[in-house]
Amino acid sequence: MRMEQALALLRLARSEGIGPVHHRRLIQRHGGPEAALEALGPRAWARDAALREMEALERMGARLLFHGHSGYPALLALIEDAPLVLAAQGSLDALEPRGVALVGARNASATGRRFAEELADALAVRGICVISGLARGIDTAAHEGALRSGTTIAAIAGGLDQPYPRENAGLQKRIAAEGGLVLSEAPLGTAPLARHFPRRNRIVAGLSHGVVVLEAALQSGTLITARLAAEAGRELFAVPGSPVDPRSRGANDLIRRGAHLTETVEDILQNLPEDIVERPALRLPLLADLPAEPVRQTPPPSDQGAQVLEMMGSVPIPVDELGRRCQLSPPKLSEILLELELSGRIETLPGNRVALA
Repeated sequence: MRMEQALALLRLARSEGIGPVHHRRLIQRHGGPEAALEALGPRAWARDAALREMEALERMGARLLFHGHSGYPALLALIEDAPLVLAAQGSLDALEPRGVALVGARNASATGRRFAEELADALAVRGICVISGLARGIDTAAHEGALRSGTTIAAIAGGLDQPYPRENAGLQKRIAAEGGLVLSEAPLGTAPLARHFPRRNRIVAGLSHGVVVLEAALQSGTLITARLAAEAGRELFAVPGSPVDPRSRGANDLIRRGAHLTETVEDILQNLPEDIVERPALRLPLLADLPAEPVRQTPPPSDQGAQVLEMMGSVPIPVDELGRRCQLSPPKLSEILLELELSGRIETLPGNRVALA
């Protein structure tokens, strides 16, 4: 691609108030990106700013992928509002195998995280690329599990130089360095804000042959990804959970609506297509039409009891494993578990296991 053409595409993508669909219409109407940029006039992003971004990405070892040009993810290009430009850091080889997205709750239970790690590892062993959004909880577990035996792709909401959450900065570097790929639609320097995450979710869905949902509450961002995947004709999978755990209600509802019930990696492989073909999409209602999820007051982050509760679910977990996950000493963990049991929040079970009451 010519330098001026690349600059024009980047300037179009970064111009305020113009979405991906409008970008492509402008290019088609005017016969090319440079003519479309000229038609935008003063609304177009500055050329100097585009040059600075390209140079900064090059210093990071990253590159730009342009819709309709070599290197751009073929599956993602099929969705209606595919990004005009993606910043990519890592190996584009990660785009070659079939991809499965694993998504779920940020406040996932320890059991849910362990299952996500094991499922991602099992997919990676079988040559499947695991895709997620680098968030806390299920996303983090999915990326870490995939890196054990294979590769993974992280789609992030901010710029490549703005890891989020901060504790995942090291994981983001590992993904890019160990054969995986990190993708962002946002310019460098963009802090991840709430409005950016649904746009990130469509990239996760668009890159995938199928999407697996673990521990998603009703009216959660995870269900946005599920709905986008379904509307794009991608296969939808959900891991069942306890009916008394609010984090499982979204996944259980997806199964009720037709998603593949998923307990093992074989449940995915048996229903994962080799290629994306035209098929009736599984239509999910808008999230606003779903039953409202009860509002739960989140304790302050300094409350170690809240930290322990977030790592637990209705499925019993050994106390030793809980301690490792929470990084608490055995005496401190025992003190917290006693407090939670006395308050009726958890129950202690045979075999030195605990679960939410």
